[in-house]
Amino acid sequence: MRHDFIDAESGARDARSLQAERESLPAFARLLALAEHGASGQIPRIAWFLAATYNGQAFPLDPFELRAVDIAISDDMLICLDALRWGRADLYTRVPEGDARVRAVIERWGMRWPEEA
Repeated sequence: MRHDFIDAESGARDARSLQAERESLPAFARLLALAEHGASGQIPRIAWFLAATYNGQAFPLDPFELRAVDIAISDDMLICLDALRWGRADLYTRVPEGDARVRAVIERWGMRWPEEA
């Protein structure tokens, strides 16, 4: 019986992970498009969030930033965070030219990489 429970639990985790991954693709794409083409006061926060999902050590995320953006934007951010929690793939790898696009957003918004030690 114990093996059945473990198999069921494992299957449920896999299903949640796949769902998070599926939902994150359009959410990340929306955020990236806003950071690339948007002009509102919220865009720098979106850009920082994308940078944090790209390299959290170089660009740490303050979770209180979720309070400073519209609900739809923070919902997309939370969807992306859920996908990151499951760790199936780096989000930027799931959109066309994601690596170059996120790096361009980092540069566009004047974020600086930490100095090399």
